[in-house]
Amino acid sequence: MTTAVTVLRAWLAEQRGRSADAAFPTINGTSLSHDALQYLLNKHLAVARRHCPSQASKHVTPHVLRHTLAMDLLQHGVDRSVIALWLGHESVETTPIYL
Repeated sequence: MTTAVTVLRAWLAEQRGRSADAAFPTINGTSLSHDALQYLLNKHLAVARRHCPSQASKHVTPHVLRHTLAMDLLQHGVDRSVIALWLGHESVETTPIYL
């Protein structure tokens, strides 16, 4: 199991019993705003691109990260219905778009 999966599982276990609205809530427990999410993504992309220049040509968005998460979960044996729940899909039929 990758370190990222291990860390994510530990984080989600720590969050049990708290609001399920946001996987990574703000200090106030609310969801990140679009601007806050974009700021954090750009900040970490800049660091990644300094260490791995080939990343400069990659178009990374929150939506791309959703696809990546879905595929990583599937490759680690997580059931498609669970992936659908984590992605917030009302129907399991929406999830194959991400896989």
